[in-house]
Amino acid sequence: MNKDQVKGRMNEAKGKAKELAGKMTGKTSTEIKGKAEQVAGRTQAAYGDTKADMKKNPQKNPR
Repeated sequence: MNKDQVKGRMNEAKGKAKELAGKMTGKTSTEIKGKAEQVAGRTQAAYGDTKADMKKNPQKNPR
């Protein structure tokens, strides 16, 4: 795993926790911020996954 994959998945988990905290406390803004963090985390993890795939299979990715 590269750093983007790790950081992305950490941010996704942090966002999920924040979303749940918002639901439990009834704070819609916290819930929305948590969902946004999850999306950002998924995006970063996907970028890391793509980077890892390109490194693993360079012939599939012409330059």
